[in-house]
Amino acid sequence: MTDDISSRLWNADVSAATYTAAGEKYQNAILEQYKLYVEMADRVSARRTIANTFFLTLNTSIFTVIGVVWSANPVATPWWLVIPLAALLGECSAWFYLVRSYRQLNTAKYQVVGALEERLPASPYSNAEWTALGEGRDRSKYWPLTHLEQWVPLLFGSMYVAGFVVAIVA
Repeated sequence: MTDDISSRLWNADVSAATYTAAGEKYQNAILEQYKLYVEMADRVSARRTIANTFFLTLNTSIFTVIGVVWSANPVATPWWLVIPLAALLGECSAWFYLVRSYRQLNTAKYQVVGALEERLPASPYSNAEWTALGEGRDRSKYWPLTHLEQWVPLLFGSMYVAGFVVAIVA
């Protein structure tokens, strides 16, 4: 495995000879663009984390409010729960599609990172690291976080529907 990673790390088309006079300026420009682009891709991941925190907090807050109101007035008809249920399911749907959108955006960004790495002496992300991680196909090596993240809003939505059914039946 280490030999496979090593062979994928270094780009055969880029050598020390590429870094002569005009070539060096070109390579420096690519390197600067690469650094900037990797930082932008990392920022997308950070924004995704902030969005997940926001939605998790929103779900927890709404659920807490429903619990407090329900415990204060348990004789109220459970059908009033349709309104917060609809809001929560809409919010879970938005959360699901936002996570999906971030996954698609990151996929595209890392494809561009890979293309930029073709012009650099090494290809640490798109060839070496991604190979070491089984290209996201081998769950024993790596399970992409966004695949797990997409289940969270679905699980919340399912639990809200189940809770509503229990409240209506009880």
